[in-house]
Amino acid sequence: MILTATDRYLARLIVVPLVSTLTLAAMLLLLDKMLKLFNIVIATGGPVGIVWKMLADLLPEYFSLGIPIGVLLGVLLAFRKLALTSELDTLRGVGLSYTRLLRVPFLYAVGLMALNIVIVGFLQPYAHYGYQQLRFELRSGALGASIRVGEFTSLGRHMTMRVERSEQEGRLLHGVFVSAEMKGGKSIAVTADHGTFLATDDPDVILLRLQNGRLVHNAPDYPRPRVLTFTTQDLPVNVPAVERFRGRSGSDELTLPELLKLGTAQRIPPDQALAARAQFHYRLVEIVMMLLMPVLAVALAVPPKRSTSGLGIFVAIVMVVTYHKVNQYAEHMGELGRVHPVVALWTPFLLFSALILWMYWTLAYKPGGQPIGALERVADKAKKAFLRLLRLGKSRERDPVPAA
Repeated sequence: MILTATDRYLARLIVVPLVSTLTLAAMLLLLDKMLKLFNIVIATGGPVGIVWKMLADLLPEYFSLGIPIGVLLGVLLAFRKLALTSELDTLRGVGLSYTRLLRVPFLYAVGLMALNIVIVGFLQPYAHYGYQQLRFELRSGALGASIRVGEFTSLGRHMTMRVERSEQEGRLLHGVFVSAEMKGGKSIAVTADHGTFLATDDPDVILLRLQNGRLVHNAPDYPRPRVLTFTTQDLPVNVPAVERFRGRSGSDELTLPELLKLGTAQRIPPDQALAARAQFHYRLVEIVMMLLMPVLAVALAVPPKRSTSGLGIFVAIVMVVTYHKVNQYAEHMGELGRVHPVVALWTPFLLFSALILWMYWTLAYKPGGQPIGALERVADKAKKAFLRLLRLGKSRERDPVPAA
């Protein structure tokens, strides 16, 4: 299939808003999540660098929703520009129908749908599992607690540490205080000018090397505590045992082939089979809906003559987000077994598809048809009714009814 100059022109008009919308949506979602993750990391004392790994695991989930919206707004804004500059009338005047002009938008939709299949079907399950694993390790302490300057930090069950200052990203500590409880009621308290952590051959033990300090050793059978001044002293620190994270088990952590296999298996609990089938059909309808995004965009992109209203952009976003939320609710109903997953998820798809095709048919094949024009008339009537009620309320405030 050879692309004409008109097709290449449309491709350039679409690519800029498509990429911009996708990037902006991903950045806004990541910024909102980043603040929450930083609060969690600070509260648990984990390493700050883990936030970037968690955000990377969230990217596939955000792109799975951002790609359809990017295609929708890219095509909508391109055709809206053509309509407002009368270029669309020129193209239709030389014999190019709306269906012919949809060639390039469909090429974008098919290519990005293939990318979305890879993301939703394979990358997102592993990314979701990785995100949950990092959250588990962060809360359980498997990533290690950071030493907070000026605060007492627990190292294991029987050791407490405090530092006054740290350098080299926490590798060199200054003004170190350590208190530890040992078996038989024995205890030690150590102060040192400097300290650093060193690895050992035992993965369950790390070494705290202290320099230029004093150690106070106390025990029930000592008449008085023993005091030791040292230049270098090594203290072994037992790494607390951490529970291992589970394997991939949730339906949202399985790939499409795994969901299909689990949903058709015979010897599994019914609730797992329902969850797998509901998740499988949920991902399918989200992917297939990509093919209708160009049609919806064109139907809402062309405003009535002598109108520059941006109502179509608002309606398009509301429709896509609403459909996404309806699918989430339908998946939940299918997972609970209240409605068969096929009925719960494909019925909204068919209804939504019928609405989109009707709107496109009204624009492309009905003489004088204008779906966005009907919406603008409804919005205009609602605006006038609201202003009328507002003026009526103000007039009653100026002229109150006298008491009987």
